[in-house]
Amino acid sequence: MRHSTPVSVFCMAAFLSLTLTTALAQSTGVNDTLFQTVRSLDTQLFDAYNHCDLATISSLVSDDLEFYHDKTGLSVGKQVFIEAIENNICGKVTRELVVGSLEVFPLANYGAVETGVHRFHHPGDATNVGEAKFVHIWHNTEGKWVVTRVISYDHEPVKK
Repeated sequence: MRHSTPVSVFCMAAFLSLTLTTALAQSTGVNDTLFQTVRSLDTQLFDAYNHCDLATISSLVSDDLEFYHDKTGLSVGKQVFIEAIENNICGKVTRELVVGSLEVFPLANYGAVETGVHRFHHPGDATNVGEAKFVHIWHNTEGKWVVTRVISYDHEPVKK
C-alpha cells in the first residue's frame, strides 16, 4: 500500500476545490459579466420606476411585455404597463431590491433570467411596506436589452 505524499494530497485538494467551484458556478448560473449587466439593468429600470421616468422605463421594456402579477393578473403590452406605472406607482410607491436576493441565469440564444425579492415602500406611510418575489426575462438583441416577461408574486406585508 502506498502512502500519500504531501504533494499528492495538495493536488487532490486543489482538484476537489476546482471541481466544487465549477459545479457551484454551473448550478447557480454564475457569470460575473452577465450578473453585472443584469444588475445594472435592474438598477436602471427601478431608478426610473422610483422617479417616474416613463421614457427610460419605456426604453427598457418590450412592446409585447407580459406582466403577471399575483394580485392583479396578466397585463400585456408596453403601453398598458406604462399607463399602470403612471396611474398607480408614480409618487405612490418606491421599490428597492432586497440585498443578497438577486440571482441571474443565462438563457441560451435569448438573454437572461433574473430572480430576486423586492421591497415596496409607500412614501408618507412608513408602516406600509411590502415584499414580493419576482422573475424578469431579459432579451438581448445585438447588445440592446429589454425585459419581455415579468412575474411578480407572493406579495405580503413586511412583518416587523
